[in-house]
Amino acid sequence: MTVQAPASVVMIRPNRFHPNPETAADNRFQSQPGLSADEVAQNAAAEFDGAVARLRAEGVGVHVFQDERDDTPDAVFPNNWFSTHPGGHVAIYPMFVPSRRRERRADVIEMLKRDYRVQVVTDYSGLEQDGLALEGTGAMVIDHIGRIAYVARSHRADPVLLERFCTNFGYEPMVFDAVDEDGAPVYHTNVVMTIGTHFAMVSLDMIENASRRAEIAERLAEPGRDVIDLSHHQIAEFAGNAIELSTPTGLMTAMSSRALAALDKSQIALIERSTRIVPLDIPTIESAGGSVRCMIAGLHLAKRSTNPKKASK
Repeated sequence: MTVQAPASVVMIRPNRFHPNPETAADNRFQSQPGLSADEVAQNAAAEFDGAVARLRAEGVGVHVFQDERDDTPDAVFPNNWFSTHPGGHVAIYPMFVPSRRRERRADVIEMLKRDYRVQVVTDYSGLEQDGLALEGTGAMVIDHIGRIAYVARSHRADPVLLERFCTNFGYEPMVFDAVDEDGAPVYHTNVVMTIGTHFAMVSLDMIENASRRAEIAERLAEPGRDVIDLSHHQIAEFAGNAIELSTPTGLMTAMSSRALAALDKSQIALIERSTRIVPLDIPTIESAGGSVRCMIAGLHLAKRSTNPKKASK
């Protein structure tokens, strides 16, 4: 496992999945599947099961929790309400819309404390009462190697709370404005940027300020990464919403089949210099405006030993 690519993840199996009307106002990646509510929910659950099976077949440790509620359509995207960090640190986040606040669940945090070495849980969720939101590794794309939190300005990433998080967790905030072809702000940073160990993908054209654009490209490349520039079209196809994971046979990059189809051969070749690409087929889930990265909460924590050896005398 590298510090950037976790070997284990948490995923939430959806119950009554559907594109969330509460989040549609600022999530322009959402679409309507054109199916009945039951068909949408059934298709999403089947896509989820297929994704979990594929990740496990690749050697990724997947902790699956079943969503039991009928009023949490985005529960399949847990990376927004909690994140984990090297050194045993966990953060719980305030969410922008009320329906997403119901996604937080104590059993996930209790599992982390039981199975992993968790030192501190920092809970920011009470700041929702002050109208603040910072939607986890959707709002922030974290470079664990460079200790940088990249953040596109939006309703989902309050600047005051971001500063507090970065101070508490030891990251440098790198804030920028990112807009689509119509000039609308991007709702989550992780749809325009992916950071792996040896490569990064980002739509530089979507970063408005030229000097900030150049600075971000430089900082991403600093550890020796290949920086892959994505087009507006590729971002719309979720090519920026991928995640690098560690497996027993090396690094892999999980992305959707739709995202992979949008990449050109030279971009794929750069990714495959250091990882293998594993496509997941999730078209129904993507109608909610998120893709593979949104579905996966990476666990950057050390596992507890199941059979601790007695200390030698």
